[in-house]
Amino acid sequence: MLKRLLASKPAVALGSALAAAYIRLVYATSTIKRDPTDTDAKLFAAHPQILAMWHGQFLLLPKLKPTRPADVRAMVSRHGDAEIVGSVLTRFGMSLIRGAGAGKRRRDRGGATAVRESLRALAGGATVAMTADVPPGPARKAGEGIATLAALSGRPVVPFAIATRRFITLPTWSAFTVNLPFSTLSIVIGNPVKVAPGNDADTIETARLAVERGLAEVTARAYALAGAVDPLNKTETIKPGLSLGAYRVLTRLAVPLAPLILAWRTRRGKEEPDRRPERYGLASAPRPAGFLAWFHAASVGEANAALPVIETIAAERPEVRMLLTTATVTSARLARTRLPKGVVHQYVPLDNQAYVQRFLRHWRPDLAVLVESEIWPNLVLETKAEGIPLLLINGRMSASSYKRWRRRPGLSRPLFSSFDLVLAQNDALAERFAQLGVAHTLDVGNLKADAPPPPTDLPGRRKLAAALSGRTVWLAASTHPGEDGLVAVAHLKMKLSRPDLLTIIVPRHPERGPLIVEQLKTANISVALRSEGKLPGPDTDIYVADTIGELGLFYTLSPVAFVGGSLVPHGGQNPVEAIKLGAAVLTGPNWQNFRDSYSELLKAGGGQEVSDAASLAEAALALLDDEAARVAMTGRASSVIAAMSGALPRTLAELERFLPPRTTLQHAS
Repeated sequence: MLKRLLASKPAVALGSALAAAYIRLVYATSTIKRDPTDTDAKLFAAHPQILAMWHGQFLLLPKLKPTRPADVRAMVSRHGDAEIVGSVLTRFGMSLIRGAGAGKRRRDRGGATAVRESLRALAGGATVAMTADVPPGPARKAGEGIATLAALSGRPVVPFAIATRRFITLPTWSAFTVNLPFSTLSIVIGNPVKVAPGNDADTIETARLAVERGLAEVTARAYALAGAVDPLNKTETIKPGLSLGAYRVLTRLAVPLAPLILAWRTRRGKEEPDRRPERYGLASAPRPAGFLAWFHAASVGEANAALPVIETIAAERPEVRMLLTTATVTSARLARTRLPKGVVHQYVPLDNQAYVQRFLRHWRPDLAVLVESEIWPNLVLETKAEGIPLLLINGRMSASSYKRWRRRPGLSRPLFSSFDLVLAQNDALAERFAQLGVAHTLDVGNLKADAPPPPTDLPGRRKLAAALSGRTVWLAASTHPGEDGLVAVAHLKMKLSRPDLLTIIVPRHPERGPLIVEQLKTANISVALRSEGKLPGPDTDIYVADTIGELGLFYTLSPVAFVGGSLVPHGGQNPVEAIKLGAAVLTGPNWQNFRDSYSELLKAGGGQEVSDAASLAEAALALLDDEAARVAMTGRASSVIAAMSGALPRTLAELERFLPPRTTLQHAS
């Protein structure tokens, strides 16, 4: 009785009137963001088309109809509940095509008839709007119906998504979303998916997958633009555990200690005195007008990975303003010499809620992009609390870090689920991030394989080259504590065969230079320190180059390079720069932080692993003595790195979804 009453014409008319009024209310009270800004133009460019959406997100479809006159017909199923849906659509000027796919059900729901009618409509110049997924699910899996229609009609499928920051999700197979008023509403129109003609199984499956990918992309973009989390990609909510709560409390209580910590770091050369206020979130520069993308790279390695991304965006998207934060003096100096004009550099605030909030209030970033493994709890949580889309690029995580995070879900889940997207260096790393709670992860490769080599044509190069002339030279690059002594032992062994040998040590942290000199002098080794303005003399055994930004220079002057952090349990350092500048690479056994690069290099014979001072001396001496073997090794290494490239364009393509359309977009103040 009740079912018949609800299906009656008066009930359908009343229900559709209320629903239409509600849809208008949501639009009228929400801040609307469009991608592209002229959605009508994007829709008309492909008209007539097949306009595709996911079933759970069709509530706000009716007002998507272009403002210009156009024949738009919506496919609506024949079941009782669809009567109200159809009535709502007609109130917004859409015609109906009745029928839908049967999904896993045996009962025919008019799908074949609907396809025939849709083909006639498309041939007659009408756009057909339909959901791509079919009841009873699974949700977000495109059915064959939409792919068949595209293949038979020859018309493109244009994916679109509408999302709001505020919504509720109903417990239906598609997690049907009820968008709420007084929100941020995003409308994203994707690029047309063109389908090859034909109705064979391979053609239909290829088309189905293409539609599915297109819808996944616009849906992710819509939720990010609205500042919301997609309900079907939202990980299980886990309340912050005791460890995360304790961390946040302790960082608040530690505020009185912050000046003491920074003063101690300043004395050690790890902070710039005149820029210490930045560590409290106090900006030393004004916020640039317009859309602001904030990149955070902890140190030199991360900054080198981020710089090609920043440089490309600066060149191709001048309307996008950028801010780079780093945490170390060395990375700040690198930023000063490498950042494009107009990109602002600041030190990242200490990980305290008040400092991070102060930083965010001033800069008001429209997008936050962290690099590699920067997971600071307060920074992540406060950024997410502000509704700022949060990304991680060139993402990596060691096996030990992954195990630690997995053991503490109350700490890890709230943090990792805050990321809208993680672009990982490989598939295994992408899976680690997904297991920790990241909803969207992609394997795009390692940005460092695409990064240009560091500069080599630097002031003083000629004088240095002249000082090295006639000497046998090799390099120990990016060394860590515990390795300098091993390099010195290797030097003494090699010098027995090569009396003219000069070893150059470039410590990973330049402030260690004087300590290394003292250590070597106790072994009666003749040492010169570059930061003191000295050049190696004829009797210099080891030259300690404790300067910033000159590593590329030393790679070009050294035919063989040991890349440090690998004879001690640190995890290695990036070998790509050495290879791109022509040095034959040696590494210790601890290279797990750069597993992709070293595993391929060693497998191809593009590098060599050593285990101690004796094997280091033997390998370096063999390469110095055999030019043909050295050239062959560097050639194989170059081929490996070339095969690993491609992360930069893939990263930029994913970032593009979070940037404003390619027109000037002013920041909402």
